[in-house]
Amino acid sequence: MPQDRPGPAWSTLLDLDGQPAGPLHRRLGSALRSAVVTGRIAPGSALPPSRVLAADLGCSRWVITEAYAQLVTEGYVEARSGSATRVRAGAVSVPGPARTGPEPSRPPEFDMLPGVPDLRAFPRKRWADAVRAATSSMSSADLGLPDWPGHPRLRQRLAAYLVRGRGAVAAAENVVVCDGTLDGAVRLCRALRRAGHTRVAVEDPGWSRLPAALTAVGLTPVPVPVDGDGLRVDRLRALPEVRAVVVAPAHQFPTGTVLSPARRAELLRWAREADGLVLEDDYDAEFRHERRPIGTVQGMDPSRVVLMGSLSKTLSPALRLGWLAAPPRWTEALRAEEAATTPPPVIDQLAFAEFLDAGWYDRHLRASRLRYRRRRDLLLRELAAALPGLEVSGAAAGFHLLLHLPECSAERVVRRAARRGLRLAGLDRYRAEPAGGSPALVLGYGNLSDAAVPEAVHRLAACVRAECGG
Repeated sequence: MPQDRPGPAWSTLLDLDGQPAGPLHRRLGSALRSAVVTGRIAPGSALPPSRVLAADLGCSRWVITEAYAQLVTEGYVEARSGSATRVRAGAVSVPGPARTGPEPSRPPEFDMLPGVPDLRAFPRKRWADAVRAATSSMSSADLGLPDWPGHPRLRQRLAAYLVRGRGAVAAAENVVVCDGTLDGAVRLCRALRRAGHTRVAVEDPGWSRLPAALTAVGLTPVPVPVDGDGLRVDRLRALPEVRAVVVAPAHQFPTGTVLSPARRAELLRWAREADGLVLEDDYDAEFRHERRPIGTVQGMDPSRVVLMGSLSKTLSPALRLGWLAAPPRWTEALRAEEAATTPPPVIDQLAFAEFLDAGWYDRHLRASRLRYRRRRDLLLRELAAALPGLEVSGAAAGFHLLLHLPECSAERVVRRAARRGLRLAGLDRYRAEPAGGSPALVLGYGNLSDAAVPEAVHRLAACVRAECGG
């Protein structure tokens, strides 16, 4: 295990003067990133507490927490409540001495990690056409510094799409374009912190990167359990110090449950009574396979809900395009981030606006829904044949489901599967307390070709039988 650096002279370790000109928190983030990439700060090493580093550098703690939060968002470091902020293992590949042992393991033959769309189906030609059209039509002014909330044209098109396609209440002036859902959540949480919030509720199990991001910006994540009807709002009510919650009502990750109508109404009552804010993660709600996509909670009370979305699940995470539709009060609060945020590239923003205008986004979503429904049906048939008796759960939506195991170790199944070229994730990976519930695997099928499904399930079944019997 890497050792924490004992009492480092961080002011000399970090080359702040050698970084590009800009605010101190950006220069500090750049210096830390450089130290991680070059190996001067080893993977697993703990970064100093914000107060310690602030004293060493002679700056405010705000500078430190902002720099740490940016590195959490970029995936270089991870932060957990009650623990140090550490360099993420495997975040970078640091050159080392010549390898004398065995060659590194090859990429898995079958990747069933959840959260990845069908990257083979990315509409390359139409996206290239959209980029070409955007580039040829953009004005000289568009080539200047971007507007902090995003290009006005994309904000107008996004507002129209969210109203038409997601049942939201949105106007261009209250839409903010960001680098993705996590970036948007971090911006909102900074605004919450400035408004006096100290804790934010998160779903348990839930999105594993979110608690670390909350911790990095100075907020405490508070896990709230999820059951078959979604978030336990009664448990949320029992937390008087919590006035904000992040929730995925249309398709909870990773359990795949849908927030029931009664819970939706109860959640909004809580927000009004607590003067609270709901951060709605609409990450893959467009993909509902047995009926029309479920409308947003934001559309029921836009004064209490911020709608967060991105292209990561619908097109590709490589595009780094996301958005927030926020109440006017919080849109203004986000303006305080103007100097500390960089919008996505304008050409990409205008390309997506072209993509929406041409109707290509709607067509891509329709084709994707059919593809994922067909693949899910195939996966269910193969699982029923290879592992009869094991429960499968999760709404017919998105591109992941849960496979419940008998009383055996899901982690051991994951490790055995890795040796057989199959990448999996156990449900414990997404729980606040590992081993806090029944064992299950979260099976992603978005980026698994139809032809690969039978062999992937064959190997999965062999691993389950070897570890769990039967």
